[in-house]
Amino acid sequence: MSAAHQIDDQTLTLLRNGEEYFPRLVAAINDAARSVYLETYIFAGDATGHLIAGALQRAAQRGAVVRLLLDGFGSSALPPAMLDDLRAAGVEVLWFRPEIARFKLRRYRLRRLHRKLAVVDGQIAFVGGINIEDDVPGGPIAAPRLDYAVEVRGDTAERIHQAVRRLWLLVQWTNFRRQREREQLKPAPADDPQQKIAFLLRDNLRHRRDIEQAYLEAIAGARREIVIANAYFLPGRVFRHALLQAARRGVRVILLLQGKVEYRLQHYAMLALYSELLGAGVEIHEYRASYLHAKVAVVDGCWATVGSSNIDPFSLWLGREANLVVRDAGFAGTLRASLSHEIALRASLVTHIAWRRRGLAARLLMRASYGIVRLLTGLIGYARGSDDV
Repeated sequence: MSAAHQIDDQTLTLLRNGEEYFPRLVAAINDAARSVYLETYIFAGDATGHLIAGALQRAAQRGAVVRLLLDGFGSSALPPAMLDDLRAAGVEVLWFRPEIARFKLRRYRLRRLHRKLAVVDGQIAFVGGINIEDDVPGGPIAAPRLDYAVEVRGDTAERIHQAVRRLWLLVQWTNFRRQREREQLKPAPADDPQQKIAFLLRDNLRHRRDIEQAYLEAIAGARREIVIANAYFLPGRVFRHALLQAARRGVRVILLLQGKVEYRLQHYAMLALYSELLGAGVEIHEYRASYLHAKVAVVDGCWATVGSSNIDPFSLWLGREANLVVRDAGFAGTLRASLSHEIALRASLVTHIAWRRRGLAARLLMRASYGIVRLLTGLIGYARGSDDV
């Protein structure tokens, strides 16, 4: 795939899976002259982790400022020896909410750094859902996870650079209480989602619903087709109602969802939504080749989004997320063609008739799982309060 699209003097390249993403990321880091910022939820100590770590170390040794921000839960298994090697080479490493008291349930512990961003020299940026880990999840699954990222060159890369630098300084201030640097922080950049290329954030202060609102506006304006591929699909009432309304007014609504059980509670809670969606005419395809990790959508072949945000309470209400929204038929067409290919070859259609034949035990399991998730969501709430990193 890796097709480049020129949009308003900017270049966007859609990348499918780590097979296309990691070589482009390493090449950009290898060419870095001034700075490299990398944010990720998972940084694993596997072959891919060592590949990216090596590129970061080389950049730091050349004299570039290299800053790595890791989520304290998602990257908690990163071997200490890798961290030592990174720091010894001059890479600055910070943790976003490091896990200290693992067995205490606190709402703030669920506010994770879930976005996956990289910026090189303030000119080349990467936005998407791909973690720094091997493409193939291991165990009995031999195929890579399905996921996407976008390489961005142009003005939007500079806005992404501002966002990652701002969060770095905020985490740095929180860790070390460096008041002078905190005073220099500018407000987080906020793009107009009506732009041809918009970089949207989700945080717990000024941009709590930016990504969700972009989805809802695109769905409300859909006339022909909505295609959504999402790893953890558990939308709230408003989002669900928007999809149902679109289907009822004649829009073809296609969902590509997780077919393999990865996290049981979330998976069976998601299945509890199938009857309502199928009854309204929504098409549901379950991805079977591997785990589905994508968080992407295409509307009417001219609006597309690629990013880190799932359509579930943890992404839409709690996590720090980042999505790129693109209004361009060429880019959207490339993403749609890739999703259509995956649906045709690696997914199974769920029919309403077959779904209604599910046994009582299966229905009870789904309802119980959905009830537990709803209860947890109610207890968590909307993560109100200051965005204190």
